[in-house]
Amino acid sequence: MAEPQAGAAGTLPPLWRQREYMLLWSAQVVSGMGSQAAGIVVPLLILAMTQSPAAVGLAGAIAITPYILLSLPVGALIDRWDRRRVMICCDLGRALTAASVALALWFDALTLGHLYAVAALQGTLLVFFNIAEVAALPRLVATAQLPQAVSQNQAGGASAAIAGPALGSWLFQHLGRAFPFVVNMASFAASASAIWQLRTPLAARSASPAGVSRNLRAEMAVGLRWLWGEPVVRSMAVLTCIGSFVGSALPLLLIVLAKSQGAGEAQIGLVFSAAGVGALLGSLAGGWVARRLSFGAVIAGTLALQALLLPLLLLAPRPWALAAVYGLFMFFGPIYNVVQFSHRLAMIPDGLQGRVNSAYRLMANLLIPVGAGLCGVLIERWGALPTLAMFAAVLVGLAVAAAANPAVRGAVPIRPLA
Repeated sequence: MAEPQAGAAGTLPPLWRQREYMLLWSAQVVSGMGSQAAGIVVPLLILAMTQSPAAVGLAGAIAITPYILLSLPVGALIDRWDRRRVMICCDLGRALTAASVALALWFDALTLGHLYAVAALQGTLLVFFNIAEVAALPRLVATAQLPQAVSQNQAGGASAAIAGPALGSWLFQHLGRAFPFVVNMASFAASASAIWQLRTPLAARSASPAGVSRNLRAEMAVGLRWLWGEPVVRSMAVLTCIGSFVGSALPLLLIVLAKSQGAGEAQIGLVFSAAGVGALLGSLAGGWVARRLSFGAVIAGTLALQALLLPLLLLAPRPWALAAVYGLFMFFGPIYNVVQFSHRLAMIPDGLQGRVNSAYRLMANLLIPVGAGLCGVLIERWGALPTLAMFAAVLVGLAVAAAANPAVRGAVPIRPLA
């Protein structure tokens, strides 16, 4: 397990008074809001261009595929490079891709291929950024405060998920199709500026064991072996993989269901913003829950409650009902993430943060392209309701598996600050 950072729990300042952490957190929130604003518009653009849910599903699959292909080598590289520099370059690159979409829309030259190319480029840059960000967090925050920091990060992401879709759909409907992407471009530039101001050295400390050369394949293998040798981390990677398979299908399902109920773009944006409220509340509750319940109870309990909620989307008669059920569903996701993510970060040595987290995310995201792509195909062949029923059945099986897993049930969580 990683060595705790200096400072007793009672003497550590609150996170909002820690300059370095707040710079990283603000960068995450600002860029997340811009991404959410543009992200809600992309499916609407593709549906307007093609009338095909499968084409939307393919865009989602393309965006996540770089995680499958690149996670392991990127994790090894992040453990060699300066993580601050990596995050800045990624933000600037993503700003340029967002600008390209805005310009194409401005000149009425946007094509489906352009959107797919941007999805691939932004997905690739996101791999580098996310792994660098995760690896940097334990350097900026004391071990005892990791659950609180993860909870605050989740809350920031949820806040962006509340404001971003509503902002993006409003800009799209009232100011023009290009404006959500202009906002996205500006958000990445602001994020790069915040990260540039970090003072903490973020170059990785080497953790290669004796006898292992600085060979990319050998370094990737070290991260995989470490993950596979830890039963709790291994079990959580598998559970998260299947949960992400289900979660990747829900946005398209919700859009199709809302459209079948007569919802317009603004109402669809509000459905996702209302769901963000649930995620925000869950993020705020995550640290409190982590202090009071066991690791196994949180993991199995949150999955079981989500499995009970998902079928209720089949009964939702109006967009507001979809938003209410999805918001409650989203409440439990951040609680799950706070507990498993902080537990994992506290266990991994600094010099292995990039490799182990990239291996974990490779496993966790492995089925997202399958879920996103399969969802679009099944909607076209079966319809939205049978497709939703199938994904709900998968989630029920996952909840049962989590409750029966001995590694999950017996895990001892790290203790956050009181």
